[in-house]
Amino acid sequence: MSAASTPSSPAARAAVTPRGRPPKLDQARTVEVALALLDEVGLDALTMRRLAEAMDVRAGALYRYFATKHELLTAMAEALLADCLERPLPSADWSECLGELAHRMRAALLGRRDGARVYAGTHSTGSHTLGFADTLIGVLREADFAPDDAARAALAVVHFTLGHTLEEQAALQVAGDGPADPDRLRAAVTPAQYPHLAPVLPVFTSPDFAAHFTFGLRLLIEGLRATGPGPMPPTTGSRAA
Repeated sequence: MSAASTPSSPAARAAVTPRGRPPKLDQARTVEVALALLDEVGLDALTMRRLAEAMDVRAGALYRYFATKHELLTAMAEALLADCLERPLPSADWSECLGELAHRMRAALLGRRDGARVYAGTHSTGSHTLGFADTLIGVLREADFAPDDAARAALAVVHFTLGHTLEEQAALQVAGDGPADPDRLRAAVTPAQYPHLAPVLPVFTSPDFAAHFTFGLRLLIEGLRATGPGPMPPTTGSRAA
């Protein structure tokens, strides 16, 4: 293939064979190209039509595999977790394993542009997603947490990881004059008006998201450790007045 005909974008390069012919359309290839296109243009610009163009097919051809964009995003979310269980967990200690799984999930979501937004709201029944959930719950069950408590603890870990990564990726994409601009925040928070917030602004404006994540995850795990394995008190869906 000549230099003039070489695909210029990652998505285009992913969509062709080494000989330059469009590959046979299938579900796995569609997800691969969609993820490459996601890195290139972001979630807001990722449309079925744009994906079809990157794959050199008609848009209608994609609907054989994904009836809606949400179905495509669910398949992409499943692919994001593909490597989370590749390596064995580091020890037999449940808290270390729980922390390791959360860090792996965060890394997987950060590995793609808008990865957390892609994952949010999807409910894949694929082997990567279900395997990750099964491993999370298994770690807690082996530590003698009751089944319902293990399930809720796993949800808490996933929701914390997802929420934190959503904020992290959003903050990294905000323009310099956006609401998260550190200089703007420092100008707004004066010691006289906000005496408690002003001294800790370095933490609020710190770009060290890994430290923020590690601290919050430690609080969550220490809370589980404090309650200890075994059944927790019954919970209800409403808060006390």
